[in-house]
Amino acid sequence: MGIILVADDDADIRDVVAFKLGTAGHAVVLAQDGSEALDIALERELNLAILDVRMPGLTGVEVCRRLRREPTTARLPVILLTAQTEENDVEAGFRAGADDYITKPFSPREVGSRVEAVLSRSRS
Repeated sequence: MGIILVADDDADIRDVVAFKLGTAGHAVVLAQDGSEALDIALERELNLAILDVRMPGLTGVEVCRRLRREPTTARLPVILLTAQTEENDVEAGFRAGADDYITKPFSPREVGSRVEAVLSRSRS
């Protein structure tokens, strides 16, 4: 299993995602804003980051961009989690380097399935 960063300013969403991933055997590290998420990603060895697009400080898209610029995190898989469903928003996330994009509301089962798919691709 992997070490997964979950960053969202909504504690309920963080808890639901963390619970789902924890029951699947993953270790979960939590962040409540973009700056904290970036610090954790740069300091710890992670297998995946799940970033809310709209967070205080740095957005999830900006965190993703910065991770892609750093040699140590350039290949870290990133899933963006957001209520923004406009095509332009989704495209911006992928242009920033996201590996997947999950829109709210979501089912915990969907998050689990997408996490496993992204992790599987990253191991290949």
